Amino acid sequence: MDKIIIKCLKVKSIIGTLPEERQKKQQIEFNIELDCDLSAAGGSDDLNDTVNYQAVESDVLTMAEASSFLLLERLAEEAANICLKYELVKCAKVTIDKPGALKHSRSVAVCIERRK
Repeated sequence: MDKIIIKCLKVKSIIGTLPEERQKKQQIEFNIELDCDLSAAGGSDDLNDTVNYQAVESDVLTMAEASSFLLLERLAEEAANICLKYELVKCAKVTIDKPGALKHSRSVAVCIERRK
């Protein structure tokens, strides 16, 4: 299966369960892998035959910036649902990193994979 990969999509969002996390947006980072058949676009060189990754980025960014979920798991689920709305996407793998969430680690991440 072919893939479109969006790496290091930085977003500011309200995320977390602690009172201080509910007050100010934090930077988080998305990595998104979309499984899809890209053979038609490879032959035609036509945007209509592929997944418009700029549109995916915009949709995920808009959702995440407006969200205020408690859990990364919920945010990842919503991002995967957005990705799966695109016709050619068969599977979406979403990883979200939350830098500074743990005292002794650089980051914590949640990774989910959803299929149609």
